[in-house]
Amino acid sequence: MKHKSIFLLLTVAALFLLGCTKQMNYKEYAIYDKDYVTQTFENVGGFMTNAYNVMEYDFGNYSSGAMLASASDESEYSVRGNDIEDFYNGGWSPANPKSATWTNMYKGIATCNLVLSEMQGLTFDELKLNKDYPQQMYRYKNYQYDARFMRAFFYFNLVRQYGGVPMVTPEMSLDEVNSLSRSSSDEVFSFIISECADIQDKIIKDHTDLGDNALSSAETGRADQLTVLALKAKAALYWASPLFNPNNDKERWHNAATYYKELVAACDARGKKLTPKYDDIWSYLNYTTPAIVQEIIFARRTSANNQAESYNYPAGIEKATSITDVDNIVGANCPTQNLVDAYDMLNGKSIDDADSGYDPANPYANRDPRLALTVATNGSQWPSYSGAPMLQTYVGGANGQPLLGATTTGYYLKKLLNGTIDLRSTSRYKNSYHTYVLFRMGGIYLDYAEAVFRYLGSADATSSEFPESAAALASRTRVRAGMPAFESGMSNDKFWEKYKNERMVELAFENHRFWDVRRWKEADKYFKNIVEMEITPDGDGFKYTRKTVSRQWDDKMYLFPIPQTERMKNPNLEQNPGW
Repeated sequence: MKHKSIFLLLTVAALFLLGCTKQMNYKEYAIYDKDYVTQTFENVGGFMTNAYNVMEYDFGNYSSGAMLASASDESEYSVRGNDIEDFYNGGWSPANPKSATWTNMYKGIATCNLVLSEMQGLTFDELKLNKDYPQQMYRYKNYQYDARFMRAFFYFNLVRQYGGVPMVTPEMSLDEVNSLSRSSSDEVFSFIISECADIQDKIIKDHTDLGDNALSSAETGRADQLTVLALKAKAALYWASPLFNPNNDKERWHNAATYYKELVAACDARGKKLTPKYDDIWSYLNYTTPAIVQEIIFARRTSANNQAESYNYPAGIEKATSITDVDNIVGANCPTQNLVDAYDMLNGKSIDDADSGYDPANPYANRDPRLALTVATNGSQWPSYSGAPMLQTYVGGANGQPLLGATTTGYYLKKLLNGTIDLRSTSRYKNSYHTYVLFRMGGIYLDYAEAVFRYLGSADATSSEFPESAAALASRTRVRAGMPAFESGMSNDKFWEKYKNERMVELAFENHRFWDVRRWKEADKYFKNIVEMEITPDGDGFKYTRKTVSRQWDDKMYLFPIPQTERMKNPNLEQNPGW
């Protein structure tokens, strides 16, 4: 689009972004015209940062602390009436389209298009005598590739949610944009992959290793070569998945496996690998600790806050003085029994295996260690700060029903939260940085495993092109957690079920499950109900009773409805089927 002026926000930003190692501070500016913005590298870079500002993350940002996980079978929001329920109670429609993604992604695309159309070829002649002029120009020339990556990333978020969407180019006027028809999902995925392929060797390879081009502070919050490779592979995986590949074109799976092989090789060359401790991935130290940084490819960092903890800490614990009635504390996104059941026993067997050793009367003993790092169970200490009481999630307990906001599932969330944050009125430690990880090695290995499995046709199959089997790749995250690797000789059906379980466990609450089940077209199997665990005192122990809660599912929900307001502006926008 062509604009006479360029918009930047004024004030110091409240957010920080994280790429591989350090946070990226940035400034926002007031409304200025093009001449002002293009005066300096900093202004151009600040404008480009506006695109990063609309990157999606989910620490409970959806509605009053609700995560998208609570619209899947991962969790249930503990207070009835939250907008998250629209996804499964019939309240979802073109008039209530959950359209923040549509709005934000096209806002980001518009910013990227302006960078590409209005901010190229600048030389900043008046700054040529500055000592760091060559380094600044190196950074400035990279912004075009930065913008192309972010634009591709925004289109990925749109296509996974809506299918085909309008493709907006920098040359279009507003009238042209508002008359566009939807491109097909094939066209959008092809664009994303081709853009990434074109810029992967042009964008900065590693912001922490720029040699003579380094500045005093590295812009590590921005995309680099590994980020581009990760997006290319992820787009190819989605394009190969049943939702977008109804004819099961095997070449799409081949392409996805090839791109993941390329990505993993590049990560190996950079020293990227799994961090030794699973829960370190979301530690507040994850952007400064080399052993943790080695797993993270791309992430968004927030300012120091306690929003996630305030919403998700157990009901019934004392909070800051801003909330004087502890009965009003919200337990928010409570893990479901569906999720808890996905965690195998320490011997690697599923809990429904007769030889697993699972004890229904002692259900959390000898389980995959990731369960205790993700889910707070009855009798455990959570939060982890000194003096926090042991949880009583049973009916009538200090943190259980019928307390308002108490867990409805028998569990509270631990993952993503910093348990050392103490929200009591007497505490001084009430805030912490949080990092929302978008690409990390654990997820990459699992994606790679899926692509290889679908292409080669079995869990143990290898080839000269893909010498590591799907079972071996998918075992990496299990072994890191102290679990046995997948056994050899599994049937395709058994491996697929075990793989989905591993993915649900490893990537819980990282905004994968909601999309994975959709791209697999298996929502009728997983999203029609959730299971709660009702825990009641029983003598010296407890009685555990499963309760199934039905939810609505219609196959039209595989894709979001196009917002009615957008179709009123542009009648050429065809609605998704069923809406």
